[in-house]
Amino acid sequence: MPRAGLSRPGVIAAAAELADEVGFQELTMGLLAQRLGIRTPSLYKHVADLADLKHGVAIQAMNEVGEEVRDALQGRAARDALIALLTTLRSYATAHPGRYAAANGTRATGPDDPLPVAGARVVGSIAAALRGYGIADADMVHAIRTIRSTIDGFAMLQQTEGFQYSEDPDDTFDWMVQFIDQGLRAMAPHPAS
Repeated sequence: MPRAGLSRPGVIAAAAELADEVGFQELTMGLLAQRLGIRTPSLYKHVADLADLKHGVAIQAMNEVGEEVRDALQGRAARDALIALLTTLRSYATAHPGRYAAANGTRATGPDDPLPVAGARVVGSIAAALRGYGIADADMVHAIRTIRSTIDGFAMLQQTEGFQYSEDPDDTFDWMVQFIDQGLRAMAPHPAS
């Protein structure tokens, strides 16, 4: 019988918090059981195994990112949308490094997996932000990949204290936004105003 008050969503949420503290790759069933004050076998009443647990964390994270990005983009277009998008992704990655790693590093398990649906919402929001630049449909996947690669790299370097120069990373972030904005404007067949 599962422990009173413990549920699959509660186990996943606790695992997400733990992943943020110790790192997604370092998340184990033993560490989570210790955090929850239970024996490790008790977790198997809520998740099948470590892969299932980590997959649950990825789904939660992708849903959280999707909601935050969607909310940040409301009523914004072009440069304002780009700033909101990149700032939101950076903030989420900084506040939740383990979850962010889960969201970016987990693959779908089958046709009924909710992860691709959550991921499609995030990608759809990014595409909506980029439409303000007049990016052609044929170029949209390249623009989305460029945005994701850039912000993921920035977030990773910031998390690992990879910025070794004395300049403030916030200034670099602002410069990066300006750089991407100008690049998107230059690539669009009908540049945004």
